[in-house]
Amino acid sequence: MALLNIGDNAPEIVSFDQHGQKISLGALKGHKVILYFYPKDNTPGCTAEACNLRDNYQVLIDKGFKILGVSADDEKSHKNFSEKYVLPFALISDKAKKIIMDYGVWGKKKLYGKEYEGINRMTFIIDEASRISHIFTKVDTKNHTAQILKETGYQNK
Repeated sequence: MALLNIGDNAPEIVSFDQHGQKISLGALKGHKVILYFYPKDNTPGCTAEACNLRDNYQVLIDKGFKILGVSADDEKSHKNFSEKYVLPFALISDKAKKIIMDYGVWGKKKLYGKEYEGINRMTFIIDEASRISHIFTKVDTKNHTAQILKETGYQNK
């Protein structure tokens, strides 16, 4: 599992989204990318985060961001989740957990006092040169857009 830091080159992503479209981080070079990892489609926190990004989608696009969500759910689950909540951005399926491992988001978690392994909710901001500019390890699911804009300095631009 990778331990990524600000300034590191972002690991390449080549996978498919909820519509079966091939997604490549390399194809997005020259754009700022919000790459957010979440545990599971249709769960309360993941839904809140996705809907917050959806509700602020135009603001983020106007600031020059592209948005990519990643979980280990399959394309069919992503498609249903995307359609149910009218999500305007790509959700990448990573059933093999290659991207999840490359970005170091797989690890120990606790729920109701029990430990297990899973996807830790994290967001990486990748700059136009494909370098990691920000890492969010404590994601505020209901206010993630404001969190991103504040930390990246785009809040007042």
